[in-house]
Amino acid sequence: MVTAVASQLHATPYNNFVLLAQALLAGHTWIDWPGSYIDALPYNGHYFVIEGPLPALLLMPLVALFGARTNQTGLAVVLAAVAVGAAWELGERLGVRRTSIAWVCAFLLAGTDLLWCAVLGDVWFTAHVSAVCFTLLALVELTGKRRGWLVAIFAACAFESRFSMIVALPVYAFLLAAESPRAVQVRRLGSFCAMLVPIGILWVLYNEARWGTLSDIGYSAWYHLDQVGMPTGSPFRLEYLGNQLWSFFAQLPTVLPSFPWLRPEFSGVALTWTSPALLLAFFARSPVRWVLALWVAAILVAIPNFLYYVNGFAQFGMRHALDFEPFLVALMMLAVRQRVPAWGKALIAYSIVVGVWGCWYWLQFVRT
Repeated sequence: MVTAVASQLHATPYNNFVLLAQALLAGHTWIDWPGSYIDALPYNGHYFVIEGPLPALLLMPLVALFGARTNQTGLAVVLAAVAVGAAWELGERLGVRRTSIAWVCAFLLAGTDLLWCAVLGDVWFTAHVSAVCFTLLALVELTGKRRGWLVAIFAACAFESRFSMIVALPVYAFLLAAESPRAVQVRRLGSFCAMLVPIGILWVLYNEARWGTLSDIGYSAWYHLDQVGMPTGSPFRLEYLGNQLWSFFAQLPTVLPSFPWLRPEFSGVALTWTSPALLLAFFARSPVRWVLALWVAAILVAIPNFLYYVNGFAQFGMRHALDFEPFLVALMMLAVRQRVPAWGKALIAYSIVVGVWGCWYWLQFVRT
């Protein structure tokens, strides 16, 4: 309700997933390109959406009914709600007090870029919301029955929304097998891998249909055409680390001489200033297996984002941080099982105020 009211369910003009859903329903992978405002890769005489297709798959039933009038922002709003609900359930399963869960869930929604992404609903932002949603659902299953096939489905939905999420798969496999009898380990890991096989086959077929190759060349081809990219090589390079570190940890908004006094630039605002409550994650101590696994997952997923050639560009905060923030949110839950310290509440409250301000600023001055 909060996200729907904030967004007023305004349909985004950057509805690439609606266009992709229409294409898939028509039996092809290229979209009917409406113009340069839609990011799509020109390839072999057609235009292709390079983002993961999962949000488009979710939209297909609605697109079949309403066509181009389908509201992509509505999907982002629903996925954000499911993400917060999954975070609440995760806290319950980790034995966290409900007052602490409420604090962390409020931070997840408004203290990160989740609310901002869902409110705008653009193609890049809906992908982030989807990845957060399904990553948290995977963690919920890993704290419950640990059904390997279901963890694989949630993981696939996450990495077919944001490709960097694929590197979390080894951590999921470890958590599936940990502290279980040998037979149970074999069953869980067997179903996990068995479900990933057809998903991998479908992904290869999708790449073949788009590019005529078995692998995904979309982001590399986009990098070669982008004016801030390079004509050859990989978009992931160590030389981009310095700019990413500045973006994630140092970048400030611009101070203005009059109202609204501060202006978040298109290149974003560092987590240091938008989401300092993430510091709570560093105070998670037990269970040790979960703390270590969550940190490994967060670091693995963060690496490609810290080596990528752009930091997210048009954004409030650092939207790429949403790839690894689900794991940090789980660590925050573990850190505040009994209570949220006063300084933690202050940082969460500050993060929420900044997040709401970011949404207000964009709706007031950018998307007017």
